[in-house]
Amino acid sequence: MSRRKVSGFSSASTAEQVTEGIDATALTAIVTGATSGIGTETARVLAMRGVHVIMAVRNLVTAKDVKEAILKEIPTAKLDYMELDLSSMASVRKFASDFISSRLPLNILVNNAGIFGTPFTLSEDNIELQFATNHIGHFLLTNLLLDTMKKTAHESKREGRIVNVTSCAHRLSYRGGIRFDKINDESSYRKFCAYAQSKLANVLHANELARRLKEDGVDINANSVHPGAIITNIDRYYVHSGLAAILKKLIGFAFKNVERGASTTCYVALHPEVKGISGEYFADNRMAKVGSKGRDIELAKKLWDFSMNLIN
Repeated sequence: MSRRKVSGFSSASTAEQVTEGIDATALTAIVTGATSGIGTETARVLAMRGVHVIMAVRNLVTAKDVKEAILKEIPTAKLDYMELDLSSMASVRKFASDFISSRLPLNILVNNAGIFGTPFTLSEDNIELQFATNHIGHFLLTNLLLDTMKKTAHESKREGRIVNVTSCAHRLSYRGGIRFDKINDESSYRKFCAYAQSKLANVLHANELARRLKEDGVDINANSVHPGAIITNIDRYYVHSGLAAILKKLIGFAFKNVERGASTTCYVALHPEVKGISGEYFADNRMAKVGSKGRDIELAKKLWDFSMNLIN
């Protein structure tokens, strides 16, 4: 697929539609945040296509319910769940260690989980919570699982895929994009800019990872996806605002449902058209134009080094 070619799908396509006819029975995937919203739909549809899905979740009780619901619909689904709190580096390290100890292969990593619009809070590692959860947790998780993905790609002779779920809001970050020297500055904290900053970090992470994987000659692609405007519980902090709740009701018709919201993630994770494409930004099941900061190669390299220092 050339850079100019677009898929036959659109914003109206569902996750089932974009993966129809794909046999993925030999693949294993990890999906973070799989107990609600587009994470659940991503896990369900990947399992429907034969993928062995590991749901990486904070709430094991909810995960059990989600697994049972999917199995009721798809009795042949291969689903497991493991505990993961992305705001805690210790939890991320334990998850990765437990997964590696299981000796399962890993073909697909969907970095989907996220939080949105939280009041200023520091994680247990003393990092602003949205940046810690949405970016650093996934950055560390990917870093720890990369050798397993490389081994799987080499032994299976099948391309590995890393999908960072971002947002078009990445364009609305603070001036300069990433506030390296003010990540934890409460006095100038703006919750929506902080969210946008973390989403820009998702894009830059995928871009720099793609560059490094290509440089190393590794058969793994890394891309970022904007799922669209979707009503899920990610915006539970935001809708507490009366004005926001009213706006949501007024423009609700413009929001995607989860079936359509999960489609771009599933498309980039599974579709043959995406083979060999890396370091790109997708929206509505096709490559799209990323914001100017999302194209900044030097910013991506600086974020990589900054993130490595934080996790170490």
